[in-house]
Amino acid sequence: MAPTLTAVSDLHVGYAANRAFVERLRPASGADWLIVAGDIGERASDIVETLTLLRSRYAKVIWAPGNHELWTSPRDSGEPAAELRGQERYASLVASCRDIDVVTPEDEYPVWTGPGGPAIVAPLFLLYDYTFHPPGCTTKEEGLAYAHQTGVVCTDEFLLHPDPYPSREAWCQARVAETEQRLAACDPATPLVLVNHYALVRAPMNVLRFPEFAQWCGTVLTADWHTRFRTLAMVYGHLHIPRTTYYDGVRFEEVSLGYPREWQPRTRQPDAHLPRQILPVPASGPLE
Repeated sequence: MAPTLTAVSDLHVGYAANRAFVERLRPASGADWLIVAGDIGERASDIVETLTLLRSRYAKVIWAPGNHELWTSPRDSGEPAAELRGQERYASLVASCRDIDVVTPEDEYPVWTGPGGPAIVAPLFLLYDYTFHPPGCTTKEEGLAYAHQTGVVCTDEFLLHPDPYPSREAWCQARVAETEQRLAACDPATPLVLVNHYALVRAPMNVLRFPEFAQWCGTVLTADWHTRFRTLAMVYGHLHIPRTTYYDGVRFEEVSLGYPREWQPRTRQPDAHLPRQILPVPASGPLE
């Protein structure tokens, strides 16, 4: 069987049903690659154990962090990296990934040479800067005030620390600037598969049940990356709304599993469509 480049995100393995899903994940061929676009879990041990398992099955595993991996939580007491915050926690996870041969945003971008390639697979770590404003809001202050008024406030506000940066948006802006330089330096003759926990454009947030959550979902600074850089596909998660959409002719794949309370009631169960095939372009067409 020909190898495929596949992707999944938001495994949230702290839930037994989700952990069972991960146990069932198997490549279709020994040469398959797997992208994991963030939110494996909150505990460092769960993150590393899950990636270790997946790396034992797939020829290559590529990880981009989500917000949950960056949480510093009292529940992690006694865990590796339990007390680390911000950049130090991220660096610790990168080091753990390198120990188990998992590609991170800090490593050289691998090139997929299988069917549908060649393509540079670029895992990104960009965060968000509160510029995906809720409807009717034009500033971060207005957006946060609206969220607190409705009670829809992301847990990041309490557990995702930006140290040593003064704010999450400052960390985001630093990551965007650094990553933009790296992407600009890529060979323009080879197209990209861009991987980030958050979508690079705001349009996917239009389907959110709670629009105030959009401000924790990305940054306007990346709004043109899928057209500025030669992009075959953009892979993301975070929203727990798995689907295929197109923006400016570029395919965006939301590849999340999500929480059991979200996916278990659905007619279409995740084993039927996850991990999602990114390359070659799946014959089954878009995921609706």
